[in-house]
Amino acid sequence: MGRRLLAAKSPPLCGSATVPGDKSISHRVAVLGAMASGTTEAHNFLAADDCLRTLEAIRALGVTVTRSGSDVYITSQGYGAWRRPEGVLDLGNSGTGLRLLMGAVAGRPFETALDGDESLRRRPMDRVAEPLRAMGAEVTGQGQRLTPPVKVRGGPLRGIVYEQPVASAQVKSAVILAGLQAEGATTVIQPELSRDHTELILSAFGGRLVTDGLKVTVEGGQQLHAATLTIPGDFSSAAFLIAAAVLVPGSEVTVEAVGLNPTRTGLLSILSAMGARIEIGPVVHVGREPWGTLTAFHSDLRGVHVEGDLIPAAIDELPLVAVLATQAEGETVVRGASELRVKESDRITAMVESLRAMGADIEEIEDGWIIRGPRPLKGTGLKAHLDHRVAMALAVAGLVAEGETVIEGAESVATSFPSFAETLASLGASVRTL
Repeated sequence: MGRRLLAAKSPPLCGSATVPGDKSISHRVAVLGAMASGTTEAHNFLAADDCLRTLEAIRALGVTVTRSGSDVYITSQGYGAWRRPEGVLDLGNSGTGLRLLMGAVAGRPFETALDGDESLRRRPMDRVAEPLRAMGAEVTGQGQRLTPPVKVRGGPLRGIVYEQPVASAQVKSAVILAGLQAEGATTVIQPELSRDHTELILSAFGGRLVTDGLKVTVEGGQQLHAATLTIPGDFSSAAFLIAAAVLVPGSEVTVEAVGLNPTRTGLLSILSAMGARIEIGPVVHVGREPWGTLTAFHSDLRGVHVEGDLIPAAIDELPLVAVLATQAEGETVVRGASELRVKESDRITAMVESLRAMGADIEEIEDGWIIRGPRPLKGTGLKAHLDHRVAMALAVAGLVAEGETVIEGAESVATSFPSFAETLASLGASVRTL
């Protein structure tokens, strides 16, 4: 039997907390560290299943990895020294790790097989395969949308100009990683700005690229060198604590040392539009990533419309937006978020079915939802759908619901925020894991 999250109507949340290292950045540091020559030191690395799978994958490519808690040391002779893995690279639940590695191995002269768990095997890889094939790699997968397991037969690559049909930082990053190894320049043109961690981190490894609005260009044939980096707290993990504080009457919660990259913090703009009181402490830059402190207070909320460039900037937090909207006055509409259907679960359907079971007035549309509030929620039995963000969002909803909310399949939380329940409980929340 899997783990369960139990949440009940909560007293005020008070105090301060930190969250584990940023998942997106940890993946990128692991892959770029493996591509670089020398020993890379990564401090505050996310020691959760998703990122540990990426470390195991680069180890299978011949890279030496040692870890002490959240400190990770990656020793490599550069991507030119990578060897063909003896077996399949098992990325577990990590779509980010799989997509980044598809790009990284596309320039290597051997075949690499990549796979994952039941959830990852439902996630399409065709949007990564298309540009990699255009660059000269052979990519195969299952069915029309190339779900895992996938195979990448790499070799000499040529630079391309690739216009993305959908904003995706994972696809963009895969093309950049391949482009580092290609002949000539590779350009990615985004329809909307997506998270730019790869672009920012690359410079720490001595990599060069040019960003011009929505256009990113990288020259091929670059050799990277080891770096020492400290990874900020994950904004997407902090978001659950912030949302809980906004929802639970009487709450005041501070989250320290959290990453505040503007390509990631669309939730703050949404919360501001909803009338939430959020205070942002002094912002400092560690490397090129902005860090800061967030303090959230219980707030009365109003409905908003979320679409356009807010979607990629808040894509991982949209399940939380749905929870917040159930307690907001008026109508909240989220559109343009069809990307949610190809995450760890179909997050649109998962959140609609779950919140409706709790008593929410929520309507599913093709690319989002319409929610009318406020509506009282009631605790009930729910499923996590093998999705860490769905599980945690529903636990937050349980903090303002009457009765007990039981979420089956909560083991998925370990992929990004293993201490989620303990951290919330330390602030006074009525939540625990069984």
